[in-house]
Amino acid sequence: MSLAGKTAVITGSNSGIGLGVARELAKAGANVVLNSYTDTAEDHALAAEIAKVTGVDAKYVQADMSNGDDCRRLIVAAGGCDILVNNAGIQHVAPVEEFPAAKWDAIIAINLSSAFHTTAAAVTGMRERGYGRIINIASAHGLTASPFKSAYVAAKHGIVGFTKTIGLETARDPITCNAICPGYVLTPLIDAQIPETMKEYGMTREEVVRDVLLARQPSKEFATLEQIGGTATFLCSDAAAQITGTTISIDGGWTAL
Repeated sequence: MSLAGKTAVITGSNSGIGLGVARELAKAGANVVLNSYTDTAEDHALAAEIAKVTGVDAKYVQADMSNGDDCRRLIVAAGGCDILVNNAGIQHVAPVEEFPAAKWDAIIAINLSSAFHTTAAAVTGMRERGYGRIINIASAHGLTASPFKSAYVAAKHGIVGFTKTIGLETARDPITCNAICPGYVLTPLIDAQIPETMKEYGMTREEVVRDVLLARQPSKEFATLEQIGGTATFLCSDAAAQITGTTISIDGGWTAL
């Protein structure tokens, strides 16, 4: 399957899941626009590396996903958006009575409201070009909950509801809107947490992975960046043209419990 000639905008994509999705879409031929709130030489080098490896056009656009105007500016700066991957997200863990209001506001803004702003800015152009794929990176926490993650769970449940609504609003257009709901994915951020957890609990790496990180993931295996990116690529294909307004779980059975 080729996505040649399509432009994909992936928010929060200078690391982790966002970067993994960008790389897989680029391998399928899509031009990619990377994004985060920073604007460093390393950010732009990531785009240059993707372009060199895959031969597609790739660029980096700084935009703060906590700011609605910046979200919309990103879509304009992309110069066209056929595929929109709303991935940007942050996390904070605390009991609700101790949860800082500023953290709540930031998580809702970045994890949920940014998807509203980018989608609102992109959908008209998708209709005009006769093709659009909106892919929201939700979470297993968009379908279930855990304690101490009130803002994150609320935002991810909101993303699932938003996905359904946009799927209905665009059902008569050549546009689809779906949410990918990963469980635990072995990103550099997660991998970096393992040694400290090993030290704190006196566990081996295998024990930390199996009994702490993947305690709720029945497969006891991480999802991979390639699997998340491959699913996003499939959702951009003609084979997925009638898949819209729904969720696809990549969680090793977590939400089957």
